[in-house]
Amino acid sequence: MPLIAMFLGILVYMQYNEHMPPHFHAKYQGKTAAFSLDGELLNGDMPPRQCKFIAAWAELHYDELCADWEASRENQELFRIDPLK
Repeated sequence: MPLIAMFLGILVYMQYNEHMPPHFHAKYQGKTAAFSLDGELLNGDMPPRQCKFIAAWAELHYDELCADWEASRENQELFRIDPLK
């Protein structure tokens, strides 16, 4: 699964040819979760503080997440997205 971002110890991945709805995966200290492109927790286990960071990051980078999702659906290379600053 390609790494698309890394910030505050959180690793963000997006799978090629992933199932709907559009989403990304995050890992943090052994916890994993899936989030919608607008940062809503879909499933998994993630500390509340990290969920807030991920939601803020997703809001700032929504267009880039959508572009990566479309690229993944077309088996194209994904690009890295800037971290939360």
